[in-house]
Amino acid sequence: MFHHFRRRFLCTAAAAAAARGAGPPPIRVALTESSGRGVFATRPIAAGEVLHSAQPLVSHPSPSLLHEVCYSCLRRKAGSDGDGDDSSGSCYFCSDACREHSQGFHGVDKKADWSLFDDHCSSRGLKYPHMAKRLACMVISGAVSADCLHILQPARLHQGTLTEMEEEFALLDSTFRKAGEWYINVLARIRINAFRIELVASSYEDLLSSAVASVACDAAVGNAVYMLPSFYNHDCDPNTHIVWLASAYARLKALRNIEEGEELRICYIDASMDVNARQRILADGFGFECRCQRCLSGD
Repeated sequence: MFHHFRRRFLCTAAAAAAARGAGPPPIRVALTESSGRGVFATRPIAAGEVLHSAQPLVSHPSPSLLHEVCYSCLRRKAGSDGDGDDSSGSCYFCSDACREHSQGFHGVDKKADWSLFDDHCSSRGLKYPHMAKRLACMVISGAVSADCLHILQPARLHQGTLTEMEEEFALLDSTFRKAGEWYINVLARIRINAFRIELVASSYEDLLSSAVASVACDAAVGNAVYMLPSFYNHDCDPNTHIVWLASAYARLKALRNIEEGEELRICYIDASMDVNARQRILADGFGFECRCQRCLSGD
């Protein structure tokens, strides 16, 4: 299955690059010696080079920003005229294209009463269950298949976390009445593979506003899961990073010169933390002990 998904994705990426008049991404997905799948350079890559871009498989705005961030692409609202607001007032669309893209699963979302589910997530400060809910709506509407995340990193979570997921599934089940452990499997993969989306400011005024907002609350506009970016392994001294400019459309860029055959790695967490804090967060949140050169040196 891994080889099938790898071929399918890379063929899609190459076709998209060809349509833009560019060559295929200078990368390949392969198995590493100790970290499962990884992404490798197929040629020398210069510092600052954009390796490839990616659309999310599933994304969701931060719950507190549903009126300020696009329901579909997570683009911030440009003004306060409300032209893109949904007629129910429950969310915001930045364009007709995003509204049309989301029409099917947004319709499923609107038909259900999520009050108990949303209250549960709000009281506990949870964000990933909203993404699992979004994916459930996408599956029911026919936008994606139920197994679309199965190729991603499987979960290695402690029993306490799994028990919490069962409570959330009960609330989801009370709305959808869908049986099985689909929710737990999906939410576990989302927890492991989701990226926190923090958009780069488009102006000096936006930069100041973002700085003020980040002090008062969570600066992220939402979260998203991607296919190829999720194959990148972690390093506390990465050679690659992921950036977002105005929406959830992601770009992977080289941080330094990279040799052909070198594995491309990103940092999953705040790299400025000390080694003990990094190790604890990676073990609890991602289920592995980091053995990168920086951690082995005690830095």
